[in-house]
Amino acid sequence: MAGTAPRTMIRRQRRRAYLAAFGTSRSGQRHPLVATAMVLPLATLLVVVFGGWEAVVTQASSVGVMLGR
Repeated sequence: MAGTAPRTMIRRQRRRAYLAAFGTSRSGQRHPLVATAMVLPLATLLVVVFGGWEAVVTQASSVGVMLGR
């Protein structure tokens, strides 16, 4: 426990240095539509690479059975 305060100070200093160098800060949450637009290309690629909609439906069905639905 005694070592946590110095680590916190170091992290805070690094964060300040990063913000000073790049001028950006963490913002709040993304809008759901923006998050969806970011995820859709990757999701499409994964569907194509790993066997199409049949695999997705099979996995969803398996999860549904495990959940008891």
